[in-house]
Amino acid sequence: MAMWDRIKDQAKSLQQSRGGQGAGGLGQGHGSGGSGGGGGSRAQLVGLLKSQLSAAKAELKSGAYRDASMAMCALVAAADGQIDASERQQMETMIVGNDVLQNFPPDQLRQRFNKHIERLMANPQAGRAEAMQEIAKVAKKPSEARAVVRTGIVVAGADGYFAQAEQHVIREVCAALGLSPSEFDI
Repeated sequence: MAMWDRIKDQAKSLQQSRGGQGAGGLGQGHGSGGSGGGGGSRAQLVGLLKSQLSAAKAELKSGAYRDASMAMCALVAAADGQIDASERQQMETMIVGNDVLQNFPPDQLRQRFNKHIERLMANPQAGRAEAMQEIAKVAKKPSEARAVVRTGIVVAGADGYFAQAEQHVIREVCAALGLSPSEFDI
């Protein structure tokens, strides 16, 4: 599959340009809505996106990135229209364990994530609008905007399945950030 070749080529050239610091970075990355194959898998894609985020960790310390990422995580969790307690707990565990999000105190992350979840549960339309407004705040910072999308894809793919509803959320976020979903192969 051509997507995997592009990802491998991008990772290799980025690694070379960074002097072997590892794959990833702030350049235009590629996510997945695809089925995997062609020598790659969804797990490899999620791993690549994690690498890209990790490579950018030092630059992703702003409150805007933190808040937009928590809004993104809440939208992904609520993509299917429901959020049960176990899904919420699982998402919190992923958030706190995320390498890049460890730039922030876990209590801040939980508080912001849960704020969005509560609002999405109380009034889905208003909660969604508020989360999208929070995400839109990083639109003028392309590296942070792409990192928010990558965070969403990593979280959505963490269970090994990238649901259509989750892909739809990612596409909406891309539109709000002025990014093309095709940049992430969604």
